[in-house]
Amino acid sequence: MSREQHLQRVLDCGIVAIVRFSDPGPLVEVVKALAAGGVTVAEVTFTVPNALEVIRQAKREIGDRVLLGAGTVLDPETARSAILAGAEFIVAPTINLEVIKLCRRYDKLVMPGAFTPTEVLSAWEAGADIVKVFPADVLGPAFFKALRGPLPQVKLMPTGGVDLSTASEFLKAGAVCLGVGGQLVEPKAVASGDFARITHLAKQYVEIVRVTKAISTG
Repeated sequence: MSREQHLQRVLDCGIVAIVRFSDPGPLVEVVKALAAGGVTVAEVTFTVPNALEVIRQAKREIGDRVLLGAGTVLDPETARSAILAGAEFIVAPTINLEVIKLCRRYDKLVMPGAFTPTEVLSAWEAGADIVKVFPADVLGPAFFKALRGPLPQVKLMPTGGVDLSTASEFLKAGAVCLGVGGQLVEPKAVASGDFARITHLAKQYVEIVRVTKAISTG
């Protein structure tokens, strides 16, 4: 699939699950649990020990059922390693122009992080497919609504502070998708192997996205 098709898949899902845990052992099962709940886009962060092996294993076992990416990518060397391991998109907490350039070279989605309007526009002009606004809990949904005026063309994804109570508000304010970490991939559930809990949460987020989109288009 092309980068454009992968982008549409992210937009259709509306959720990018952030898979982060100190023990990489259960994380492939976490990705499977997310998919069972309808969240079919997930990033494995490079704060996870042996993140590359988690990506490789998930890719082998799950295939194309989940659009798998790598997160917390800080440099082009890490981005390239992730892509070669099977990552279809790259997410970063900051803007690194070389990371964006490399993703374009490999025809992969790239979602760099930004905080201010200047950073948001800089990331977009550099070639970002989606700009990750982080930490979004500091700014809140009002920030996204305000940016829609001067920058309606920029696709924004809040990360940090997105939970079941705020998800709909971020979408209504103009976010094209939501980056959700510990409020979806609950550390307690991962530690205890309660993958049913993660599937249950995934279904709730998917339903919020569905209902909110239906209202906005209806």
